[in-house]
Order: sequence, then C-alpha cells, then structure tokens
Amino acid sequence: MALYLIGIGLIDEKDITLRGLELVKKASKAYLESYTSLLQCSKDDLEKLYGKEVILADRDLVEKEADKILDEAASSDVAFLVIGDPMSATTHLDLQTRAIERGVVVEVVHNASVMTAVGVVGLELYKFGKTTSIVFPQEGWDVQSHYDVVKENLARGLHTLCLLDIKVKEPSKDSLKKGADQQFEAARFMTVNQAVESLLSIEKKRGEEVFTDETLCIGCARIGASDMRVKSGTAKELLEMDFGGPLHSLIVPGKLHFMEEEALKRWK
Repeated sequence: MALYLIGIGLIDEKDITLRGLELVKKASKAYLESYTSLLQCSKDDLEKLYGKEVILADRDLVEKEADKILDEAASSDVAFLVIGDPMSATTHLDLQTRAIERGVVVEVVHNASVMTAVGVVGLELYKFGKTTSIVFPQEGWDVQSHYDVVKENLARGLHTLCLLDIKVKEPSKDSLKKGADQQFEAARFMTVNQAVESLLSIEKKRGEEVFTDETLCIGCARIGASDMRVKSGTAKELLEMDFGGPLHSLIVPGKLHFMEEEALKRWK
C-alpha cells in the first residue's frame, strides 16, 4: 500500500519512465493531475498504454478532497500522475507531506520537467536565478512580482525562466455572481506575446529600464516536442512572432558567456 507520485514527462504517453509505467500498471487507481500543465496527447492515449482508467484530478479534488486519495492509498497502491516532474509544484509537496503525516508510504518517480528541459536553448542551467510565473491580468489585481524577479536576477547576471499562466476549469464570473450551477470558462493558455506585453506594460508604469523593447528574450513553445519552437530576439521582435499552440514559456537571459551567445544564434 503506497502513494506513488509519478512524473510522466512533458509531451505524450511515451515519456513515462519504465519504472513509472510498472508502478502505474500495478496500482489499483491512477489519477492524473490536470490543471497545472498540458500534455500533447489524450487521456485515451494514456489509458491505452497503461491498461487502466485514468481519473482526471482537477484543483478541487487535489486541494480540497485530497483525503479521498490518501484514504485509498492507505489500503491499496495509488498512482498520482504529474505532467513533468512531480516535485516541481508545491501542490504535490503538500500531498506528499499529508500522506507521510497519515503514515502512508510515499514513493516519488522523477521525470523531465520544464525546469531542466529549457537547457535545450543553450543557456547554462547553473546560471538561472529564481523562476517566476506570469499570470493573466484581472480587474483590480495588478501583479508585478514577475517584473521584480526579472529585475533581481538581471542585477546578479542571472537568467530568468518565466512560466506562463494556465486557466483550466475556471468558474465563470456569471455563475459566481448569481450563485447558479457552476459553469466554466473556456481553457486559456498564456502566450509568449502576452507575457512580453505584461512585462512591457509594467516597464511603462515604472520606467526602471528593466524590460524594454530592446531587451533580449527567448520565447519557447512545446519544449521537447517534435514541433518545438524557440526564438530569440528583442522583446519588440518576439511580440510579432507566432509560437503556435501551448504550452509557452519565456526566458530573459542575464549575462551571457560567449558559448551561450553562440548557442542563441541558432534561434534568431
């Protein structure tokens, strides 16, 4: 009896490790955390490979009804599948901690994550500073923390990885206001272009010369996939580029080593 936190990689059903696949096959139930990332394959593709049903676990189930999963793991093997690496999000650390407190055995199976896969662009992973998230703007909520992280990292010559917002199964404003049966907005995935616009908008307000039209950036889409798209250029240039479907991320490089400069030439 155990809870297995299993990373299934970044792209499709084939990215799971052999160890992870063996554990999924022997588990009594398999949950897929479905709100912090996106696979380039369907649930059916996963089920065909795993030979069992995959239960989609939304935010409410994972954060508000986690006891249900832990109760099952106390009496049988349960696989909790996470896109990327299972320990890249605090939600999963919370689940691990709660399981241990209840005496449930927890085993973690690691996999590739965007935090390491960004090395494909040619920047040294050791030279990345704090990672930040860029969220969709909301009325009455002016978030500028991502600008501050970029500012702090640049002051130290470090690169910044910006993870871009995902809105999946978000309650509609009308259903929240009216107290009606919950209805959900269409899924939204922030683009590189929107992320650049966000940083430029804050720069316009603050005028600190942290992120301008001429700031070097690297836009990434679907890292690790066969149709991966990576482009480096100024913020102004990236605004005009089409990166295709999700998921996107943005990198703001710090001080570049000459080898890093050479690597970035591939993506101009």
